[in-house]
Amino acid sequence: MENKKVKIVFVGVGSMGQCAHLKNYVIIPDCEVIAICEIRKKLAEKVAERYGIKKIYNNFDKLIEKEDFDGIVASQPFTRHYVILKDILKAKKPVFIEKPLASSVEIGEKILEIIEKAKTWIMVGYHKRSDLATTYVKEKIEEFKKSGEIGKLKYIRITMPPGDWIAGGFNELIKTDETLPDNIKFDPRPKNMNENEFKEYIDFVNYYIHQINLMRFLLGENFKVKFADKTKVLMVVESYSGIPGIIEMAPYKTSISWEEKVFISFEYGYIELSLPAPLVSNKAGKVKIYKDKPSPLTFIPQFPHISAMYQQALNFINAINGKIKPPSDAKDAFVDLLIAKEYLNLLKN
Repeated sequence: MENKKVKIVFVGVGSMGQCAHLKNYVIIPDCEVIAICEIRKKLAEKVAERYGIKKIYNNFDKLIEKEDFDGIVASQPFTRHYVILKDILKAKKPVFIEKPLASSVEIGEKILEIIEKAKTWIMVGYHKRSDLATTYVKEKIEEFKKSGEIGKLKYIRITMPPGDWIAGGFNELIKTDETLPDNIKFDPRPKNMNENEFKEYIDFVNYYIHQINLMRFLLGENFKVKFADKTKVLMVVESYSGIPGIIEMAPYKTSISWEEKVFISFEYGYIELSLPAPLVSNKAGKVKIYKDKPSPLTFIPQFPHISAMYQQALNFINAINGKIKPPSDAKDAFVDLLIAKEYLNLLKN
């Protein structure tokens, strides 16, 4: 793969398909988007024209038959991941999908089975892991843990107030008057969940699964949910090695800003991470590091003007090239579904 462009095909070019993904892939030097598959004909034509994509399909089987490609970006609702992956994985190529892996633990298990049979891999869209500030913080956490420079890791808090997550990211969205067919299939609801329980699970994983995944990433290990308060604001966790953490879910709301923050404390210092809105362009997160040893010092690193979504696209291309491992694959993302279920069971009981 080294001296040629990675050929990518898109399955679905709706809102996120266009504005979170396609617009980033088309500007990556080592990538070429050769075709899109979209059932809305006019939308496909307009998107293809804007982004200079030569081939359009409304049937994925035909795309597989006629095109030679290296990877697939399938930006689809996670509530139909199993439905689409059953067909897409026939190509036996790496696939990028939105987070979370599935709409339930049971469907997630089925997805893991078909990935194994296809002998390929899936990268799940936890874009926060690709943010340059987040990856820097992860490196510093591991460095401090190894050196003991500011003592032991003691605690992690993630604060997630709802706000303007789009941040102008849909300004260039192409729309048409077309509607989706009524016969579009979705993954089934688990038999052990009633309709209200399933809706609660879907609402939770659609939003806070990001913070569950981020907590695991920064801790460097999995965790158990220890407490769920009845107001649904606090999730108290403990890592397998005994490090406590809190995820604050909607402690307040903002109308035009995005104030997601992470606080990582050590015995003699801390790291603060502030993340930008998910669809903001050309902007990484911000970091502040305080060390109290050998003498008090505050350090604020600077990062290039690269968004997490662009870096995530680049990471998928680099993973296809074998340069890196996908930041979050299907097996990793499956753990988040288990934790979400554990939290909701604790909340209910």
